[in-house]
Amino acid sequence: MFGRRITLFKLFGFSVRIDISWIVIAILITWSLASGFFPTRYKGLHPTVYWLMGAVGAVGLFASIVFHEMCHSLVARGYGLPMKGITLFIFGGVAEMDEEPPSARAEFMMAVAGPASSVVLSLVFYGIHLIGRGAEWNMAVSGVIRYLGLINGVLALFNLIPAFPLDGGRILRAALWSWKDNIRWATRTASQIGSGFGVFLIVMGAANVLRGDFVGGMWWFLIGMFLRGAANMSYQQLVTRQALEGEPISRFMEPNPITVSPLISVEDLVENYIYKYHFKMFPVVDGDRLVGCVSTRQVKEIPRAEWAQRTVNELIHECSPENTVRPDIDSTKALAAMSKSGVSRLMVVEGDRLVGIIALKDMLRFLSLKVELEE
Repeated sequence: MFGRRITLFKLFGFSVRIDISWIVIAILITWSLASGFFPTRYKGLHPTVYWLMGAVGAVGLFASIVFHEMCHSLVARGYGLPMKGITLFIFGGVAEMDEEPPSARAEFMMAVAGPASSVVLSLVFYGIHLIGRGAEWNMAVSGVIRYLGLINGVLALFNLIPAFPLDGGRILRAALWSWKDNIRWATRTASQIGSGFGVFLIVMGAANVLRGDFVGGMWWFLIGMFLRGAANMSYQQLVTRQALEGEPISRFMEPNPITVSPLISVEDLVENYIYKYHFKMFPVVDGDRLVGCVSTRQVKEIPRAEWAQRTVNELIHECSPENTVRPDIDSTKALAAMSKSGVSRLMVVEGDRLVGIIALKDMLRFLSLKVELEE
């Protein structure tokens, strides 16, 4: 879902990040508020004031979304769910978690916390606006506060639409889960509704484009595409977790992996290992001791003319949680580690000893067979 992310700060132990795409939407929001929304409602102000109002409004929206997602995260933490943080991206924000809620009640409480927080913010901002209007506050200040009250109300209403993975869709999933006591069926049903709503938005967007509203139509189209993709992906993630949960990594692990010596040349590594075995990463072993790994990423940084003179020892990437797992962890944890670090192979390590290699392709092959046989 995300591309490059920037960590802004930590709040209550959660990392708040922005995806690069959020910068695009922040600029667009500021521009639309400064050139359209505020000038049509508060006439006669200087253009600089409109741009300041637009910038403050965009920052206020940013803070509102962080507050919305923070409420999700705090409730999730209360139910014992590990949360990775909050990321803002082009279509809003998401509280990131690696596990499904432990119960339908937990799902409901987590889901309803977001819209409830937005409703509270909407009422607070609108109340402040009314106080300011009675006290004859500056028009620009009062206008921004009124906008924040309005946008939080819209945020709450949109998120309550029963289309998974929106909060309303999660509330629906919680109800279906409680009814049938089957999270997989509940997720599939809620995801199908979410996917259908995404298709509806795509059709509406296309219709608006044909009517001449290109910008508005494209936004509806893109949001629909995102919701449809997110709904389908959410169900696939659940199926993956359930299929791999409880499976030991020894089921997928190669106990006798191909290793390389730190003393061989880069040219030897490329010709006799990378081109021969077609792996992008190899463990580097000195005697019985694992000293790290080397990958095609490091090789690409060395000019081709220097391959014969340089050794693997110069390229070693040290062992870390990003490229190693313990032999006793669950397969779902290994898959999460691969997803987080963007690699397809992990070294299975016990102390400073290499006991095997686990590959994404082997896990996916097992997953495909298990789902096919048990569906």
